[in-house]
Amino acid sequence: MMHTLFKKLKIYLVILTVGASSLFSLSFVDNYFEITKQLDIFATLYRELNMYYVDETNPGILMKKGIDSMLSSLDPYTNYIAESDIEDYRFMTTGQYGGIGSLIRSRDGYVIIAEPYEDSPAQKAGLIAGDKILKVDGKSAKNKTTEELSKILKGQPGTKLTVLIEREGVSEPLEKTLIREEIKIKDVPYFGMVKDSIGYIKLTGFTETASRELIAAFDSLKTTYKPKGIIVDLRGNGGGLLREAVNIVNVFVEKGQEVVSTKGKIKDWDRTHKALNNPKDLEIPLAVLIDRGSASASEIVSGSIQDLDRGIVVGRKSYGKGLVQQTRDLSYNAKLKVTVAKYYTPSGRCIQRIDYSHKNKKGEAAVIPDSLSKDFKTKKGRNVKDAGGIAPDVAVKTEYASNITQSLLVKMHIFDYASEYKRKHPKIAQANKFSLSDAEYGDFITFLKDKEYDYTTRTEDVIKDLIKTAEKETYLDDVQAEIDALKKKLEHNKNEDLITFKDEIKKVLENEIISRYYYQSGRIQNSLAIDDDVNKAIEILNDKKLYASILDGTYKPQNVAVEEDESDEEDEEFYDLIDGIEE
Repeated sequence: MMHTLFKKLKIYLVILTVGASSLFSLSFVDNYFEITKQLDIFATLYRELNMYYVDETNPGILMKKGIDSMLSSLDPYTNYIAESDIEDYRFMTTGQYGGIGSLIRSRDGYVIIAEPYEDSPAQKAGLIAGDKILKVDGKSAKNKTTEELSKILKGQPGTKLTVLIEREGVSEPLEKTLIREEIKIKDVPYFGMVKDSIGYIKLTGFTETASRELIAAFDSLKTTYKPKGIIVDLRGNGGGLLREAVNIVNVFVEKGQEVVSTKGKIKDWDRTHKALNNPKDLEIPLAVLIDRGSASASEIVSGSIQDLDRGIVVGRKSYGKGLVQQTRDLSYNAKLKVTVAKYYTPSGRCIQRIDYSHKNKKGEAAVIPDSLSKDFKTKKGRNVKDAGGIAPDVAVKTEYASNITQSLLVKMHIFDYASEYKRKHPKIAQANKFSLSDAEYGDFITFLKDKEYDYTTRTEDVIKDLIKTAEKETYLDDVQAEIDALKKKLEHNKNEDLITFKDEIKKVLENEIISRYYYQSGRIQNSLAIDDDVNKAIEILNDKKLYASILDGTYKPQNVAVEEDESDEEDEEFYDLIDGIEE
């Protein structure tokens, strides 16, 4: 009893010490008394809770929940980073970690290898897509989440671990020994030439090597192929380091050109970020691809290129993150990533989509309405708007996968067939030339015979809603016969859908198979030929008059119906993908 009481009093003294030191650092703030008062209330509440709550409490967990709840009332990008999470933070900024180098995913209570990285310890040890991890260093991996197993697989480079795996087609479990290495996720996983002498560079992140990798890719393309235009693909790129965004814009704009400015509460921290180096090329036609997954640093690059009329932006409207974070050191090796400013593109616009400073009574932030957006001018006088993200100069409609294709992906039948195909075919053609024959597609249909992959179409979902509404309003008996006839007429046939959507399913299946041989770079290379955004960019870059008309504002865009889902659920998914722009 005395030991427990002493432990809790000791915790309280630590809190008072930390609180007191914090007050001195905040002494410049005008509301000094209010801060002192609230810290004192918090410290006394924490003391009373720890000393008198009926059950034993965990001070660390209690404090973490309190901190997280406090920060969640601000914006999704202001985060507390505990010492135990520093490696994850390091990975976000450097793209480096110590581990085995593989994508993993959950399946039936276990974690499986989804795709080993090329030349990684996982690949060198012979792990392949589909391998089920049974044990790691003799300890069961059953019911481990991907996050839990990821932490186990990561570790200091040079350290050894053993994994026991189950592999389809092999009767007994296999034991593999791996040596962890420093894994660096490339910011440019692929670059090359696409049709009609156009170069293509895929940029997936903005870690501290992003600009170096992009410059190396650009130099290689320019020297070897002398392209007539360049496509920089920022789709799905959630952002990263601000300085890397500035350096990438600098590749295509003059030294000394303003790229982005940041403004916050502390005026002494306001900065204008300019291109510091000589450009690589000021003339080559440039197209930047964006979509809803392009955020933060991606929006600095695309927005600056657009504002300076240095190139065209193609695709769909970007996410709309105009906030800048800094990382502040805390006690005990913890960190605070805190939003300190908003950023502004060269025209003066801030493209922040959600207003976190004004929340409703439920604590929900609202999307800034289009009616409040303002007009700005590019360097050549074109109209662009703030708020809501970067709108492309040329919009391309999103083509969604059919219900059957989505079902085959979710049920992992395409994944499994690709793994089976690899076992039967040691080699295939190059990634940009491989295709499945009709006979092989027939083999895939046979593979599905005993597999479950049912699904409902959107029309069937609407009919279900109609039935519920009719029943609620007591009209169902009157319209039951008509509804039954409609259901029968619209009822989908899985076998027919496999033929109807053959071309679509084949392309997805081919891409998955290619990843078994050529990994991520192969996936990207294979997909370019059927990529609507890429093909639209190629078309424009090869038409000098069209390209010039877009940049001088005389181009009349076609009306393209581009769906934009701004649901809270989708926002939550993007929070996990978007990096804070850090100075």
